[in-house]
Amino acid sequence: MFRFFLGAVIFCAFPAIADVWSFETPSENIQCSVGESAESSDIQCTIIEKHGPPALPRPADCQSDWGHDFQMFDTGPVKMLCQTLNRNRDGFERAEYGVTGRFGGFTCSSSKKGLECRNLDGHGFFLSRAVQRVF
Repeated sequence: MFRFFLGAVIFCAFPAIADVWSFETPSENIQCSVGESAESSDIQCTIIEKHGPPALPRPADCQSDWGHDFQMFDTGPVKMLCQTLNRNRDGFERAEYGVTGRFGGFTCSSSKKGLECRNLDGHGFFLSRAVQRVF
């Protein structure tokens, strides 16, 4: 009995193994990182250069960059993140225009108009230099 209990504690102490990968649009202006495990998946996308108002109003407690970082899980609504904008444009695989990727609980389509990602609940975002939308 003690051995089984100890084994269960050790097993639970380690995080689930996840696959993580990244991609960017051909303009290199939108970059995304995806994490996928047996339990769930998540995606975070950053739009480096954007115009127009943010997709959601800035929270009163946000003292950092706003309107550039979007996060969602395979279910549930999109969250916008209040954090310093990373302008690094290195090390991402390219998602050519016209490509649709399906991974974990997401579908993302890259087009000349922008990048659109949706989760299993139908929540998602559309990102382009001119327009950022959350739905």
